[in-house]
Amino acid sequence: MIEYPAMNSKQYRQADRSCIWHPYTKFSSINREDFPVIIRGKGIYLYDTDGNRWLDAISSWWACALGHNHPRIVSAINKQAKKLQHSILGNLSHPPAIELASELVKLFPNRKRRVLFASDGASAVEAALKISLQYWHNIGRPEKNKFVSLENAYHGDTLGAVSVGKLEQFHKQYDPLLFPVFRAESPCCGTCIHGKKPETCKVECFTSMEKIFQKHSSKLAAVIVEPLCQCAAGMRIYSPRYLQKLASLCKKYNVLLIADEIAVGYGRTGKMFAFEHAQIDPDIVCIGKAMSAGYLPISATVVKEKIFKTFSDTPDDHTFYHGHTFAGNPIACAAALETLKVYKDENIVARVAVTSKLLAKKMSKLRDLPNVLDVRCLGMIGAVELGGSKGIQIALYIRKEMLKSKILVRPLGNVIYLMLPLVTPKKIVSSTVSLLRKILEEKAYIT
Repeated sequence: MIEYPAMNSKQYRQADRSCIWHPYTKFSSINREDFPVIIRGKGIYLYDTDGNRWLDAISSWWACALGHNHPRIVSAINKQAKKLQHSILGNLSHPPAIELASELVKLFPNRKRRVLFASDGASAVEAALKISLQYWHNIGRPEKNKFVSLENAYHGDTLGAVSVGKLEQFHKQYDPLLFPVFRAESPCCGTCIHGKKPETCKVECFTSMEKIFQKHSSKLAAVIVEPLCQCAAGMRIYSPRYLQKLASLCKKYNVLLIADEIAVGYGRTGKMFAFEHAQIDPDIVCIGKAMSAGYLPISATVVKEKIFKTFSDTPDDHTFYHGHTFAGNPIACAAALETLKVYKDENIVARVAVTSKLLAKKMSKLRDLPNVLDVRCLGMIGAVELGGSKGIQIALYIRKEMLKSKILVRPLGNVIYLMLPLVTPKKIVSSTVSLLRKILEEKAYIT
């Protein structure tokens, strides 16, 4: 067995720059910055080769909701790895997948559902789109083959997901490969384009969606949304009333509703799933990221039984010819199953409901600071949108200053956000927001 010698930080970075293609990362930043080389994690912190401890204020791309190195999940991974490392789910099964799917369906208002496993969020979305399309074909309505999504949406980087969730700055070059969709106005209560406040709002932003349904419902297969928060677009948070109206509209016009809970699910918003705030029951729900506490790649498309039943192969073959090699990987399923147990045993969602109040209180004190256009919070999501012509520049400056204090953040354009692990102690929540305020007060007078 080859043993690779340990290198110092400089050597690791040199090796990295020669062979790794970093996602969502500019060449210049990798070549210019002495980026951390992470070697371990513990709780809400990551540790690098120089011995520095970093607060993971973005939960490692919103996935590590329980922090790092949770002993129960690590133990479940190790235990399963000694039994069965991989086995396909095509005409076979295994206990971790069966047990996980059985527990997942219990989380939904209508438990008569089926779970299709994949390995990442975009793949779960791709499956949801294909299922929606084939469903209408299965029941003799092939003309219902168009999708509706929100402007500024993001649903992943595969081609179907990009088609329904295109962000111009990320995806404009792929236009020739994308299928057309209907795009409704993007809601955001904090920066309402209709100039409304919560006390005067009549969900005017929903008019755009309503007009699309009125005009095109006969050809609509499904509408897909990120419930309550468009994350990659800058944490654009909107009212549960919008979701309620959307669910009613889908029922009225016979259109499937897909809830992309990949980023906002698993307690992030103060409920297990964000759609619960609206007391609705989507036809298809996509989950991922925190599903295994971020420890192993796994995702799922959870579909109502009435849809699943149309994929019968008798008298005609309506089989869903779709799958991924590692769909329902036993080790990933074991991690995800233990994650659900930890959520229950440690009352994670209830804890979020408490901690999130502190986050919102602390964040609200940033509203009166220079260059702050809006402050918005939802559960354990906190965001500051910076205005003016230098908004993006200020956000990058704040990132640099927070890195000096060993806090990892990644701005979204002119938006600085916190997506701390759900288990973050109150004192850390408080001190992190206080530091953000201090930087804004002292350094953000850029005009």
